[in-house]
Amino acid sequence: MRKVCNRERPFVRLDVLHRENLEDLLPEFVDDPQAVPSQALDELNLAWHRLDPWPDSISGMTRLKARFIIAPLSNGNIRLMVDMAKRAGLPWDAILGAEIAQIYKPMPQAYLRTADVLMLKPEEVCLVAAHNDDLAAARQCGLRTAFVARPYERGPNQSVDLQATSDKRLGCHRQRYEPVS
Repeated sequence: MRKVCNRERPFVRLDVLHRENLEDLLPEFVDDPQAVPSQALDELNLAWHRLDPWPDSISGMTRLKARFIIAPLSNGNIRLMVDMAKRAGLPWDAILGAEIAQIYKPMPQAYLRTADVLMLKPEEVCLVAAHNDDLAAARQCGLRTAFVARPYERGPNQSVDLQATSDKRLGCHRQRYEPVS
């Protein structure tokens, strides 16, 4: 993603970047990477399409959907997000993000293009995320933000994104939303 954001290579879908990373890492785990069938790599690469949502996600989004447009602003490509939504029953109204903007977050165009596509001003959009760096980049573009704690997103030894932070110079308020039981 960094090379795409730095314009060192053209935009490609996240599935392509995942496959490239998988092929790069394969020699660390397999004695003969050439012996692994391409179909097996395809299936493994698409594991992202079969992720389960956090247990509170569907109920929370369903409540929000009654009043707001629910549209993931994801670095994931559209097909990835569609597959996740269909598998899990995610109540999205639209799927936006990197593939629409042709750039990955945290580049400003990813956030601003999403607002534009929805015919909203940036300040009319609220990015809800568990990543403070993503939220900070969104605030710099004028979006509102809300932090959702996901203390195990990066595994049991997670040491970042445990609580909301904000850039005080931007006048942003720290918000924290705990998962609903």
